[in-house]
Amino acid sequence: MTINFVTDKVKLWVNGRVATVEMNRPESLNSLDVDMIKGLVSKLKEIAESDDIDVVILTGNGRAFSAGGDIKTMLSNLNESEFFPVMDCISELIITLYSIPKLTISAVNGAAAGLGFSLALATDHIIADKTSKLAMNFIGIGLIPDGGSHFFLEKRLGEIKAKQVIWDGKMMSAQEALEIGLVQEVTEDLQETLDARISDWLQRPVQAMIKTKKILADMNRPQLIKILELEKHGQLNMRRTLDHQEGIRAFIEKRPAKFIGK
Repeated sequence: MTINFVTDKVKLWVNGRVATVEMNRPESLNSLDVDMIKGLVSKLKEIAESDDIDVVILTGNGRAFSAGGDIKTMLSNLNESEFFPVMDCISELIITLYSIPKLTISAVNGAAAGLGFSLALATDHIIADKTSKLAMNFIGIGLIPDGGSHFFLEKRLGEIKAKQVIWDGKMMSAQEALEIGLVQEVTEDLQETLDARISDWLQRPVQAMIKTKKILADMNRPQLIKILELEKHGQLNMRRTLDHQEGIRAFIEKRPAKFIGK
């Protein structure tokens, strides 16, 4: 359990009944390293214990929501004993965010890609700036989605469309994501729309809304845990493939990958 983990890579501030959790690695487009993941878990568990907070905003500092997993971790040759603890940290974050007894909103600006997109999908409501870009782009380097994305995409889209989004791995505009049901709102003024959504929710019987969330989350939790475990072992296998190694080389060399299906 990750509690009281201190890092400046995650910031938290509270305004009345609303807590804002900000990913704070703007120099790397808020890519998620282990410290940031642990910091997010710690802040979310702190919020979960507060009776005074009803709404949680997840956002990113600077030009992006989150560009995904930290590239250094992605490129490193972690062995099984090192890789699984990283994946377990991701699983703890996703379960904590999905299950938190608060109403959660992702305010997406810039890029929400890979694990960053998975994180947004774990919240109750996604508001995306009109200029933002969203991508489930693991396939480009021969990997599968993690962070529970198989669960969240299947829930939002159904099995067939979920596979299409994962296999295509393309960058979507906010409007495209809205049209297929991956985000709830697209806006030209993110802060204004966010404020309006918060104001609307805070005028409602929030505890009834949270109870509905909790019932559904408790029902779905075993499936989410199972999928996170399948993603963890599946991702390790994908990291061993020739296609993943080629995908990484192509990424570094800024060229199209030449996959062979091995």
